[in-house]
Amino acid sequence: MRGFLVVLVVMAGLAAGASALSMDGASTTEIQNRPLSTTLGAAVDSAGGMEIDDMPGWVSILPPLLAIGLALLFRHVLVALFLGVWLGALLLADLSPITSFARLLDTHLVGAMADRGHASILLFSLLLGGMLGLMTQSGGAKGLAAWVSTDTRSRRRGQLTTWFLGLLVFFDDYANSLLVGASMRPVTDRLRISREKLAFIVDATAAPVASLALISSWIGVEVGYIADQFAHLGIERDAYLTFIETIPFRFYPILMLLFVFWVGFRGRDFGPMRRAEERSLAQGQVSRPGAQPASDFHDEAVPDDLKGRAMNAVVPVIVVVFVAALGIYFDGRAKALQAGLQPSLRAIVGEASSSAAILWATGAGCLSALALSVWSGALSFGKSIDAWMGGMKSMLYAVVILVLAWALGGVCRDLDTAGFLIGAVGDWISPVWIPAGVFVLAALVSFATGTSWGTMAILFPLVVPLAHRIAPGQETILLGTVSSILAGAVWGDHCSPISDTTILSSMATSCDHMDHVRTQLPYALFVGGVSLSCAELPVAAGWYGPWVGLLVGASVMIAAFELLSGPLRA
Repeated sequence: MRGFLVVLVVMAGLAAGASALSMDGASTTEIQNRPLSTTLGAAVDSAGGMEIDDMPGWVSILPPLLAIGLALLFRHVLVALFLGVWLGALLLADLSPITSFARLLDTHLVGAMADRGHASILLFSLLLGGMLGLMTQSGGAKGLAAWVSTDTRSRRRGQLTTWFLGLLVFFDDYANSLLVGASMRPVTDRLRISREKLAFIVDATAAPVASLALISSWIGVEVGYIADQFAHLGIERDAYLTFIETIPFRFYPILMLLFVFWVGFRGRDFGPMRRAEERSLAQGQVSRPGAQPASDFHDEAVPDDLKGRAMNAVVPVIVVVFVAALGIYFDGRAKALQAGLQPSLRAIVGEASSSAAILWATGAGCLSALALSVWSGALSFGKSIDAWMGGMKSMLYAVVILVLAWALGGVCRDLDTAGFLIGAVGDWISPVWIPAGVFVLAALVSFATGTSWGTMAILFPLVVPLAHRIAPGQETILLGTVSSILAGAVWGDHCSPISDTTILSSMATSCDHMDHVRTQLPYALFVGGVSLSCAELPVAAGWYGPWVGLLVGASVMIAAFELLSGPLRA
């Protein structure tokens, strides 16, 4: 109740602020045409308002700040995201409350769902939820968990196994989060590993490994951005080879992968994660009391007398991975040949539609899970359909979060939030500071917008020409700048509660979304700080090369972690 009252106060303050801005804006006799004109819109517009161009630039960061702040403060992520989108709509509607509410529904939310890429993710999530519902209700998850013993050393094996599976599913970060998280959740629950720790391992492995892999859904986008800028600037370098050369400079993703391994290997934690782990280990509460999981696969609804069948869980996951790999290969090969390209592995991966391949794979996974459920005698055909539908229903909460997060990203683009953040940096930066500055800037843009790919699309045409102009011919600065965009985008993505991969990780592990954010944030800031101070800055300054930077960063990170962390108290 107290939180609800504070939210009302915040809304009242925003309305007052809007009125104040409107008083300083355009005359009330001015009439603006709206993108979607209706009788209601025309009536509202006649009341006048303030054009967004007349507002100060810092106003553009208010929607993401409001959403992130309220989400962290009150843990009501749906309300926080809704208010953030509404504030953005209010600013875009020239501070007209009625028009902003109308545009919130018929433009921003509809636009978020109508985007083809977003629709693919929503369908993929629902299909995977249905598959997981079948796996759970047919005894697959129960059988998978029975494979694992429950002695103390198994907690280490459980965390390292999750990390290793995350390395294996390298071809796409979305598939990585959902497949690994959902597959390992019954195992880690049995080992009393907290949902917060599982969500962290999944989230902190997915984007880093996908961004570094030579074959993934990321590489075509990354190489494409590099190639576009090199062509525009007249730089005669091969974009793919440049991508490979930047890998040693990707300090944050590499150090984060090492950090996840070290945390699991040592069995130590610090901060909110340690408290979550001690709660789970001592009390058997894998989720915080009162937590609201981002998804719920209803393990408690599985009858105790149902026989565990690990095959019902393992086979559908194998089918998904196998069909996705085949889909990427055949789709990419066909498109490469159609484009007149030599069907090399690089061309195949670059031309393939990974989102389509993952949809095919998830559909095949659903069919295999349905067939196994009926064939094994665990469920009748009718009950199997009910289990499939129940699994999709369990994804509804997370799907709503995704749509709101995408809508918030849309209003941030319309308000040019990223442009304000970039403009705040200015031209004063010296060559030595460029990679580190770009790393922080990319993290800020990714944090505010919740998208790594969007951050790359925004920053590549802005900072690569800047680095080329300020430090012409300095290869270390150029490679450092390119890698800093990619690494900083992942860093901000890990810190942001509105990031789609962060939401998907909460969804796959059935973890309360804000519990996941609160426990992961200190770890992401810790690794990001080490990357910045021990690798980004010294390497750009020429103190040592990138491989030495990784070694120094890893050494400092491990030593600092050992000092900050402690063994868990059962």
